Amino acid sequence: MNAKILIVLLLLSMPQLAAGADSQWVLEQSTLTYHVSHRLHQTEGISQAARGKGICHDGQFAFLIAVPVKSFDSGDSNRDIHMVQVTRGAQFPMVTVRTRVPEAASTSATVHADLEIQFAGQTVQYNPVPFLLVTQGNETRISRTIPATLPDFKIDPPTLLTLPVKNEIPIRVEMTWRPQ
Repeated sequence: MNAKILIVLLLLSMPQLAAGADSQWVLEQSTLTYHVSHRLHQTEGISQAARGKGICHDGQFAFLIAVPVKSFDSGDSNRDIHMVQVTRGAQFPMVTVRTRVPEAASTSATVHADLEIQFAGQTVQYNPVPFLLVTQGNETRISRTIPATLPDFKIDPPTLLTLPVKNEIPIRVEMTWRPQ
């Protein structure tokens, strides 16, 4: 009789034990920097307004990161307003990134992530993108440059003095995550 009660209690507690194995992560700090090249000058826009959450379940990390398009600052407010116009930021005000990586990858110095980026009304896949991973204490820093282009998101290159900017808009990502 006692053995049956013990087995029933163990079976009832199994879902709770499994749920306790899940972990949640929060984006502690971020710097996202896009780079635009033109024959006459180079420009960077920086945002530190990204927010993100991650959940680890069944051996997989799933992350969602979002950043307002208007949060990027190039140091020139006219240029920033034009960037929001060109990227259809009023209609699509957020850039979102979704990714999944195996939990086992978190122990490596490099993690390969498949990214799904929604920007300017388009969804683009970048597969796989290697991120550098550094863990210190309970914080994990990731960094990488994503090789984005204007045609990926169906954005017509803006012009300066009738000359268009280059199609490449690499995005430098530096983020610090911590368990919640």
